[in-house]
Amino acid sequence: MRAAALYPAAGALLLSTLTAAPAGGVPDSAGASGVALAAARAAATGIPFGECSDAQDLPGDLQCGKVTVPLDYARPDGRQIELTVSRVRATHRDPHNSKRRVPRQGALVFNPGGPGASGLYFPLVGLMPEWKRIGAAYDLVGYDPRGVGRSAPLSCQKPEGFFKGPSPAPVHPSEAYKRERVARAKALARGCTERTGSALRHYNSLNNARDLDVLRAALGEERLTFMGASYGTYFGALYATMFPSHVRRMVFDAAVNPDPAKIWYRNNLDQSAAFESRWADLREWIAANDDVYGLGGTAEAVRLSYERALTRLAAKPAGGAVGPGQLQGAFLQAGYYDDLWPSRAEALSAYLKGDPKPLVALASPVREAAAEAENASAVYTAVECNDAPWPTDFRVWDRDNTRLARVAPFETWDNVWANLPCAYWPAPRQRPLDVRTGPGELPPTLILAAERDAAAPYDGALEMHRRLSDSVLVTERDAGTHGIAGGPNRCVNGHLDAYLLEGRLPSRRAACAGHAAPTATAPGAKATAEAAAK
Repeated sequence: MRAAALYPAAGALLLSTLTAAPAGGVPDSAGASGVALAAARAAATGIPFGECSDAQDLPGDLQCGKVTVPLDYARPDGRQIELTVSRVRATHRDPHNSKRRVPRQGALVFNPGGPGASGLYFPLVGLMPEWKRIGAAYDLVGYDPRGVGRSAPLSCQKPEGFFKGPSPAPVHPSEAYKRERVARAKALARGCTERTGSALRHYNSLNNARDLDVLRAALGEERLTFMGASYGTYFGALYATMFPSHVRRMVFDAAVNPDPAKIWYRNNLDQSAAFESRWADLREWIAANDDVYGLGGTAEAVRLSYERALTRLAAKPAGGAVGPGQLQGAFLQAGYYDDLWPSRAEALSAYLKGDPKPLVALASPVREAAAEAENASAVYTAVECNDAPWPTDFRVWDRDNTRLARVAPFETWDNVWANLPCAYWPAPRQRPLDVRTGPGELPPTLILAAERDAAAPYDGALEMHRRLSDSVLVTERDAGTHGIAGGPNRCVNGHLDAYLLEGRLPSRRAACAGHAAPTATAPGAKATAEAAAK
C-alpha cells in the first residue's frame, strides 16, 4: 500500500455495503500451466546480463538484463512483455576477515513494494556496511515489476499534469470538493483504460507472483530466496501460497495484512487510522525538542503550529508551489521514516518564523520526476483496483471515511483520493487468494515488523504470521519505521543475517528494543542538505 494504519475505531466501522471478497479465490489451472511453460522457457534462455543504460553514473558493478513473461498467463503464447532485471554478483568477501572466501548461496531477489516501486537499484545496497555480509553470499537482484519503469510501463495521464501545486488538503472536505474529487477519480480511471486498453486487467498481484516464478527460473534458481518490503510482502505471500515447493527462504519486511477481506479497501482504512497514531509520535518528539524548534512544548501545541502553517499556505502558497497539500505530503513521508523528522520540524519552524525557503526546498513538486511519479501512481492504481472488489458507491466511502476522520483526520481523506479511482474501475476484479500454508508445506520464513508502523500496521504482521505456518515474527518494539531490514537496529539485522546466511531463526516470536529516536538538529541544517541532494 502506498498512500499513507490500528485504532479500534477503524475496526468498528460498519462496512456492510461492500461485498466481501470470497476467501477461497484460487488461480485457475490455465494460469498455473502458463507459469510452468513461461518458467521453462526462461530457464532455457536465462538472463543475458550486461551493462545498465545508466551504469556510468552508478557506483559498484551493477548489471542489467531482461526476462520475458506472458501478459496473460492463461495465454502463454500470446502477447509477451519484458521485465528489466538488475544484479550485483556475490562478492565472496567476508567484511570481517579479508582472507576468508564466502561461498555463494544463490540469488536474493528483492521487491520494495508500492505497488509501483522500482527495485532496479536495490543491488547497490551491497555497498552499505549493513548489507556486506549478505552481499558476500548472494547475488543481489532487483527488478521493475510489470508496469513499472522499464518493464512495459503503465500510464494513466499526461505526466506534465501529474504534479499540481499548490494544492489543498482539507481534513473535513466540503461537498463541493468531494464532487470535484469524484470527477477526477472517474477521469483517471478512464485515462488508465484509454492508455492501456484491454491489457489493463493483467496488471495485478497474482501476475506479479507468477512473474516472480519466471524470474526465479530465468536466474537458474531451483528454489527462490526473496525479500519483500511493504506491498512486496503481499505478493510474496501469494507466491508462498501458490509455489511453496519453489521457496528456499523468504523475508517479509513491514508485512501488510493478507486477509482477503482486507484487500484493499479495509486495509487502507486501517492504514489511515494508524497514521494518526504515528503523527502523534512525531508531534510528541517535536514537543520534546521545543528548545530547538519552538513549535510548542506539547503535542497539542505542535498540532496548532502545524495548522497555523496550513492556514497561511492556503492563503499564500510558499514559493508559489507549496500549499497545504505539499506540507501534508512532506509530513506524511515523516510518518513512514523517523529519520525525516528533523528536516520536517526544521522546515516548519523556519516557515512560521518568516523564512519559507527550507519548506519550499523540501516540499515543492520536483517536476523532473513527474513521469516516474505518474508511472508509479498508475501501477499502484491498476494493481490495487484489479486485485479485489471495491465499493462502487461513493456514499460508502463518504460514510466510512467521514466517521474515521473524526478520530483520525491527518491522512484519511488524502488516502481516499489516492484510491477512489477503484470505485469507477472499468476492468474486471480479481478474487483475492486466501494466503495460507499448513505445517511443513513451506520452509520457515521470517517476518519483520515495527510495532508502530503506520503504512503497514502491526496487525498485518500478526495476521501474516498466523497464516504462514512455521513463520517466525521479529518485532521492533516501540518503533514505527516502515521497513526495518538493514536499518539502524543491530538486533533486527542480526536476525536477518542469521536467517539468510545460516537458515537460523529464533523461536516463533522474538522482539528487539526500538532504535534510538532521531537527534534534533538546528533549523536549516537538515532541510538545506536534503534539498541539495534532490
